[in-house]
Amino acid sequence: MKKSELKKLIAEYKNLRSKSNQKELSHNQKTSDKLKELERRYFHEIGRNIGSDLAQQE
Repeated sequence: MKKSELKKLIAEYKNLRSKSNQKELSHNQKTSDKLKELERRYFHEIGRNIGSDLAQQE
């Protein structure tokens, strides 16, 4: 996975996470499935958890 693709994946994850927090869409099955898919893709590409990596950056 290229760096640009990885950046897009992270941006999409952040966007979905913020939308789920703002509109309380966390109960929405499609949103949670998409977040899980992005977490899985990140883990398989990098070998680390996206949530912990983002927490370290902040």
